[in-house]
Order: sequence, then C-alpha cells, then structure tokens
Amino acid sequence: MATNVVAAQGLSIRRACRVFSISETCYRYQPKLSDDNALIADWLLRLTYANRRWGFGLCFLYLRSVQGLPYNHKRVYRIYCELELNLRIKPKRRLKRDKPDPLAVPRKKNTVWSIDFMHDRLEDSRAFRTFNVLDDYNREGLGIEVDLSLPSARIIRALDQIIEWRGQPQVIRADNGPENISAEFRAWAMTRGIHLLFIQPGKPQQNAYVERFNRTVRHEWLDEHLFESIEHTQQTATEWLWRYNAERPNMALGGITPYQKLANAA
Repeated sequence: MATNVVAAQGLSIRRACRVFSISETCYRYQPKLSDDNALIADWLLRLTYANRRWGFGLCFLYLRSVQGLPYNHKRVYRIYCELELNLRIKPKRRLKRDKPDPLAVPRKKNTVWSIDFMHDRLEDSRAFRTFNVLDDYNREGLGIEVDLSLPSARIIRALDQIIEWRGQPQVIRADNGPENISAEFRAWAMTRGIHLLFIQPGKPQQNAYVERFNRTVRHEWLDEHLFESIEHTQQTATEWLWRYNAERPNMALGGITPYQKLANAA
C-alpha cells in the first residue's frame, strides 16, 4: 500500500511509512534470491527419490548431521513443502497399553546383540526368510542373511562371519524361535562364552531394538523391491544395510548415523 501511494500520489517515502506504521527499512527491503535454495531443493529431490520412505525429519537430519549443511529446519521445511514432497501420514488408532520397562542401553559396542527373523516372498511367490543382527549400542545393523531356509547351522555360520570382523558379543538377545532354542545353537554359544538372553513368550517389546530395526527393514527395503531371486535379494539387502548404517540418521541416536556414533566413541 505504501508503494502504491508513493507511486500514485507522489507522497514521500518517509511520510508514507508513517501513515502505514512501517519502517523505511521494511519499505526498502528487497528479497535476495539465493543459490542456496536451489542447492537445498536439489538435495531434497535426490534424497526423496533415492529414499522414497524418508519424510522431512530424516531428510533434514541427513543434511545437517551427515552432510554438515548449515541451513535451519524452517528454511528446509519451506522448500520441502514448496516442492510438495510431503508424505501422506495415515492416522493410526491408538490403543491403550501398559508402558513396558525401558531397555537398558549398552555403554560400549559388542555388549548386547539382538537377533530376529523376518519373512517375505520373491517375485515368483516363493517365501524367503531374513536373519537380522543388530548391535544395541549404536543400533548398527551387523548383518542381514537371506535364504529360503535358515536353520541353526546357517545362523551359527552367519554369526561366526560377523564375529570375525566385528568381535564377539557378551550377550545375544533373542526370542523363543526353534532356531534360537535349539541344542546346536545353545552349544555354540556356550563354547564361545556368549550368554543367551531369551525374551518372555508373547512379549516382543522386550526385544524392542531389533523389532524397531525390523520395521525400518520392512518399510524402506522389503516393501520397496520386487525380488527376482535370492541372490538379488541378498545384494539389495547388503546395499541397503550400508546406507542404513552410513547415511540414514537415527532418531534414537540424536539424529546421527550408527557409524557416526561408533566413530564418536572411538
């Protein structure tokens, strides 16, 4: 309005600003186009294309914690909305449940590992299983073993391979599945001096760290691919697991990646 009065009526800028109760600085302000906005938009488009299940929170944490970019959340969110990248969030019905006791957080790596199994199907409808291993300390996915069948011998072999490069855990937390309670698996753990901690039947919240990891596996890997074969499934699992550990910010770790927490503790 002040601009129109100055242009049409010939009123001075000072007087027009007084009439409309604004400062001359506000009147003279000209927004500057910033190349940073284009950079942020480019990052957001690439992130959401490569990680279609990531929302604004993970994208922003990746830019700040992983890439080290200085932009605040308001600026990034404004560009995120302008690009119409918002995910549709389906409302969930809240059920009232007793609050479980929080799990203890280990103080160093290889204190407690959590293991669990998942199921899915190949493109030809054959069912396959995954064996997931997680270090509770930094929520690092240590391995995802994939096959049509995963008996105790395969589980032992997979754990031995992880122990070769990662070191041996003090405790392995697991449910009461037949592979975990088998005599062969128990004998292996006893030989290595690893304590097996079994959760109570029907209480998966006692293994909450790996259950939360399983949700991410389902949401960001299994649901995003059509698997042609076991080899293809294992390859995509290995690639996704590296991105999860090295690039995906983890909310439980304060927005940093599992590898960053491990590096900070070194």
